[in-house]
Parts: sequence; structure tokens; C-alpha cells
Amino acid sequence: MPRPALPLKFLAAALLLLAARPATAQSRHEYLLDTNWKFSKGDVPGAANPAFKDAKWQTVRVPHDWAIAGPFNGNNDLQEVKIEQNNEAKATQKSGRTGGLPFIGTGWYRRRLAVPKFGAGQRAVLLFDGAMSNAHVFVNGKEVGFWPYGYNSFSFDITSFLNPGGGDVLAVRLQNQPEASRWYPGAGLYRNVHLIVTDDVHIPVWGTYLTTPTITAEFAKVKLRTTVATPTGDFQPLRLDTEIRDAAGQVVATTSTPLAATDGLEFEQNLVVPQPKLWAPETPVLYTASSKLYAGDALKDTYTTRFGIRSFKFEAGKGFSLNGQPRKFKGVCNHHDLGPLGAAINTAALRRQLTLLKDMGCDAIRTSHNMPAPELVSLCDEMGFMLMVESFDEWKTPKVKNGYSQYFDAWSEKDLVNMVHRDRNHPSVIMWSIGNEVPDQSAPGGGKIAKRLQDIVHREDPTRPVTAGMDRIDAAISNNFASVLDIAGFNYKPNQYEKANEKLPQGFILGTETASTVSSRGVYKFPAVLAKQKMYPDNQSSSYDLEACVWSQTPDEEFVKQDDLNFVIGEFVWTGFDYLGEPTPYDEKWPSHSSYFGIIDLATMPKDRYYLYRARWNTTQATLHLLPHWTWPGREGQVTPVYCYTNYPSAELFVNGQSQGRQTKGPSDQPQTRYRLMWKDVKYAPGALKVVAYDAQGKAVAEETVQTAGKPDHIRLVADRPALAADGQDLAYVTARVEDAQGNLCPNATNELKFAVSGAGTFRAVGNGDATNLEPFQKPQMKAFSGQVMAIVQASNKAGALRLKATGAGLKSGEIELKTSAAAQ
Repeated sequence: MPRPALPLKFLAAALLLLAARPATAQSRHEYLLDTNWKFSKGDVPGAANPAFKDAKWQTVRVPHDWAIAGPFNGNNDLQEVKIEQNNEAKATQKSGRTGGLPFIGTGWYRRRLAVPKFGAGQRAVLLFDGAMSNAHVFVNGKEVGFWPYGYNSFSFDITSFLNPGGGDVLAVRLQNQPEASRWYPGAGLYRNVHLIVTDDVHIPVWGTYLTTPTITAEFAKVKLRTTVATPTGDFQPLRLDTEIRDAAGQVVATTSTPLAATDGLEFEQNLVVPQPKLWAPETPVLYTASSKLYAGDALKDTYTTRFGIRSFKFEAGKGFSLNGQPRKFKGVCNHHDLGPLGAAINTAALRRQLTLLKDMGCDAIRTSHNMPAPELVSLCDEMGFMLMVESFDEWKTPKVKNGYSQYFDAWSEKDLVNMVHRDRNHPSVIMWSIGNEVPDQSAPGGGKIAKRLQDIVHREDPTRPVTAGMDRIDAAISNNFASVLDIAGFNYKPNQYEKANEKLPQGFILGTETASTVSSRGVYKFPAVLAKQKMYPDNQSSSYDLEACVWSQTPDEEFVKQDDLNFVIGEFVWTGFDYLGEPTPYDEKWPSHSSYFGIIDLATMPKDRYYLYRARWNTTQATLHLLPHWTWPGREGQVTPVYCYTNYPSAELFVNGQSQGRQTKGPSDQPQTRYRLMWKDVKYAPGALKVVAYDAQGKAVAEETVQTAGKPDHIRLVADRPALAADGQDLAYVTARVEDAQGNLCPNATNELKFAVSGAGTFRAVGNGDATNLEPFQKPQMKAFSGQVMAIVQASNKAGALRLKATGAGLKSGEIELKTSAAAQ
């Protein structure tokens, strides 16, 4: 298919959300298959047979990740590999590369499949949001379909497999291969499974495509294409009635369209929304299009399409603009796991992540390196994040022995089509990525593969551009790989942005993956110096934010290019959160089960680096953050540098009331002095460390003090939210702080804390952000790391009070009460 006539100008449109609840019309019913599943690990002969006895199998709730319970072991998925992306010259043994968790092997899921409201003239479809991996789906002992890629959504029509009298059985066989991933992939039915029952004349899964081709202050034109299915695939005289409602529920546009014999079972409707309110990260306004499908006077189907109205452009010499306003992406890359919860999707956990990112000033997410859960895309619509939805980490040339390359030829088009059809109507989705650091960048014919994949995406969605994360910049430029793409995206190449822009035709460059600074929350190493691939005996990295990998940089080096080069349109930092697997720089040294790249740790506690980005990205709120902590017994009189991350231009530091001088941010040979205030020669003395910030007029406007902590005295519990929904799934993240008698955090405390939940909720998981910690996430106890532990509690289905108590030897206990109710959000 030829490229669009204007490949660099994409007027965007907005968006589809498959309803996650039963539709109001009786013609369509959707059921979430989340309970009463039976699970067994291992390949079980005959498990697909409906008569198979599974009473002794484990009863689980889906989404379910069967491998997150561990135990951790460095020999799990031990890989002998040369990581070319990390500039390694020879293969070495990698422990913990996929998290040290036992995800390899086969797992079976079974459940009774009641299909209510089903009878003659009805259709039944199973929709899987994702299944890890190599999914074989059986109904009543017969295989209805296979889908290998664990990250993608897929559906199967099971109508012909159902028993006329009911009594149906659904079985799913999943298998994870060894050396199939570079990070922890999860295992099992880790995303939701839906049963959709419709009339045999209906709108199929992902059956609408909505765009907004014209947007002005007075009106927005909405173009809605709706596909219909009939029993024989032949034309029927149907009618589609559609109304659009605004965020307040008011009807703002309506239309009724008959289906013509020449329409090919696809309606095209054009509506006009007056005085549209535009979607943007700062104003995530959403509309809803509700369509009713009729045959004569008989209602056949009802389908809801939620969308946003917004436009964007990528232009040579001008960069990226949203709704006519130039801006640069302030983005992060995120893997799919949820830390202590594993890969099992949970909307409350995703909302927790997005809330932290929003406060940091982040406005964009790259779904590294695969299709995201639909819940993430929906939340980004609601909360205001722009998305780069990514597809593959491998094409034809493998990175790991059993990766996606084994499926690429047969499945890449199918996977891209499903990805685009599911998410192409979401206002949050701004661009598609067809790959990450694929070795095909430098392989013969790699550019042709890129063009083929991009053409598939353009065919299915002409409104959005396509990019890829490229790390082999010289090869990608010289063999025209990079010039094929709508957006040239480069990983860790800030010093080559100018060269790339001179040679490439697009006229702009995107940092698809940047920084990869490593740090451990609350851990500081001396001396505080810039270092690459620095390793320590305790398997930690310093939180002075000066340590990176041989192939990466500190944040400040990227900041300089983002600020100084107009043709650079933004960055996606590696990563927003620590994730399971890829424990660089300790991937050859056990124990180390998770990354160090995160701005926020695996337990969702911000590291110091969070405030460095917040000071730069959050332009509406003040940031003033001191590091390190000020409890250093034995370092008295030794140089202990102090940094301040702030969006104020200057500040003065005091140690026990004695000024250490005033620092001002500004250009220099060292990028760090442009974005940080640094007192490099401070000598440690117990007491009070205070910083006073000054505005541009030199007026003292804010201060922060860090005290030397005394002996651990008590546990203080701090919840991220006071109330939960009594839905059996909602979560609260409760930070347990070991404090001294005055309420100062004890940053060196490693006490074992134990948790007990009573009332209207249960304990769900625990984490401390320590990549070397091998304690299980599922037991209600864990040692503090840098003085803190994060306990995750879950609401029950009954309204009331959830009480959490934390205890530790020699410490006064901490208690907190949270309300649960039907109305909580």
C-alpha cells in the first residue's frame, strides 16, 4: 500500500473503548470471566476434555500470574548470551535476566462456561485481553483457536462449539518457553477474559473506527465507520442510529443511517459536535458515541464508542503540536508488570502508577516493548497521557533463542492488525511503534521489513505516524532504515541528534528511549562521581543519580539536547518504574531480580530522581528536594555532597545553621550544574540540613530541612488514599515508615515488619524496592529497605472499614483505618 500523501501531518482523531460492562440493550451482553477458574501448573493429559476431573486443582481468580509467587532463584531461565544492545563483546551467563522467577513451563486453566441469554440466532465470542503465552483455547474439548503472542488481544467466535443444552467447559493451555524474553513476562491468564453474547446480526469486536477530520472552535466533524456482521455475510437492509453525548451526558449530535447494498456491511456516519472541548493531557475531555443497530424495528445490537476530540501534527522544522500548541513529549517507558503484583493486571495499581507520573509532570508513556493492557489505554484517556503503543521487541533476527522471531513471518501482520483495531480510536494514542532495537536495523532487507510493517499500520489507521526505537544509528541512517519511518526514534543517542537530523528527511528527532540512569532508593555511594557500569559489593547503585550504563547517560545529558535543539520533539525515559528482570548492571551477579533504571522503585516509592524530573516537567507546582539523607554515623567530618532538585533558580544550604553557600543553576561544561544545585564539599555533621530556595527576584520562597535520625522508635503508616471501592479489587498502597521518636525517617533501618489486615479487606502484597531482596511478595512481612516497606491491601466486596496494623521487634506498632464503600473511586 502506498504511503499517505502527507505522511508527516496527522490530524488525529479519537477513540474506541470496548465497553467493560454489559451493554444496556438486551441484544448484547458482556460477561467478565474472572471467578471460578481452576488452575494447574504443568502439562496435564486430557485437561481439555470436558469430563476431566479438576476438583483438586487450585481455584484462582483471573487476571492471574502463576509465577509471581516464586520462589526467586538465579538459576531460573539462566541465559548464556551476548547482549549486543549493551555493547557486549562476548556471551556471558546472565542470572536474574527475567527476574529469577519460575515462569517457564505449561499451565492449564479450566472453568464452567455458562452462556446466559444464548439461543438460536445468537453469537458467542471469547475475547482475551492477553494470555502469556502460546494460547490454545478449547471449548467442550475442541480447539477453537491459537494465538502465540502473549501481549496481544485476540478473540474467537465459539458459537459452533457450544452445546445446545448448555453445560459448556472452557479450557486454556498456555506455555512459556525458556529464553523467550529479556525481562519478566509473567505467566498465565494475566489479563481479563470476556464472553460477549450478541444477535447473529451484530457489530463485531473492535467494530467501530472513529476519526475527527475537521476541528475548529465552532465545531468538530466526527466520522464514524461501523462494521456489521450477518449470519451469511450477505447484505441485509439495516439501520444504524447514533448519538454523541458529552462528558456531562448531554446529547450533542445524532444521526440515523440506512445500510445500502453497496456499502459492504460498513456504515459511514458523519456527525457534527458544536463547540467541542478538546482532549489534551491537561484537559482529558471525553465524549461517547452510542450506536443502535436495527433490522426494521427490531433492535439487533448496541455498541458504545468512547472518544476524544483533538488534533496533532508532526512538522519538519516545527516539531510536534497538539491542538495547535507546540510541545515536547515528557514521557517514560514502562514495562507491563506491576512489581509485587506481578503481571496480573489491576486497574487500581495502574491508577497508582499514573497518579505518581502525573504529579511528576509526565505526559506520555511508551508501552515497552509490547501491546499494553486495555485498562492502561483507557486510564490514559481518562487521566491525560499521550501513548506510544509499541508492538515488537524482535522481528526476523532474534535477540533471545525463543523470542518473537519464531512467529514473525506468520503472525506479525495479524498482531499489528489486532493492535491497531483495538486501540486506534483512543485519544491518548498518538503514535504506533513497530519495534524496539531490532537487529534488523543493520541486516540486509531490514528497511523493507520496516516499510512493510509501517504500510500495514497506515492501511489500518492513516491518522497516526509510525516510529521505532533505533539504537544502531549509523546503520539505520546509512541503509535508509531510519528514513522509511514517519518518526525517526533513537535510543540513547543525544550526542548524535544533530548528525541524524542533517541526514534524515523527516525534519525532527524523537528520543524513544533515554537516560537509563541507575539508582537504588535511599542508597548513596562515595565519592559522588559520574560513572559508567559502576558496581558495588552490595549489588546496589548510588542515588546521587550520576551512574549510568556503558550505552546510556544521566538525565541531564538528555535535558541539554531537549532544551537546545528545536527539532528534538521530546523523550521517553527508561524507565518510569523499576520492573522485574534486566537487573543491569548486576545481570551476571545474583541476587538481583529487578531493574535499577526506574525513576520510581518496584514498590512504587519515588527515588530521588523523581524530583529531578518533577522539577523540570511539573511546571504548575513547586519542587524542592534535598539528598542524601542526613544520618551517617561514622562519617563525621567526611565530605558528603548535598544536592537539591528544584524548579527554583537558586538556593542556599545550611548545616546546623552554618551556610554552605548559595548555588545557582546555569550553563557550564558539566550538564548537571544546569539542572541541579550541588554542594560538593559539604562535611557531614549530625543535626539539621536545611535548604532555602530563592525565586528569580532573589526572594526566599521555600525551605526544606532534613534531620539526623535517632534510634528507631515506631512504625508510621501512610496510605495513598483514604477510601476504597468495595468491589473486591480496589487497592491501597500503604507506606510503612520506621521513624525515630521525633518522627524522622530512619534511613538505615532494616527491621522486619509484619502486617495484619482486618475488617473489610485483605492483604494483597508487599514490597520494599530492594532489587536484591528475595523475600516473597505474597507473605505479609518484609524487611525495611532504606527505612520503608510498602504494603498493598485490597478491599472486600462489603462496605466498611479496612484496618491495617504493622508490627516490628522493638518498635511501637502502627495502625491505619481506610473506608470502603460502593461510591469510592
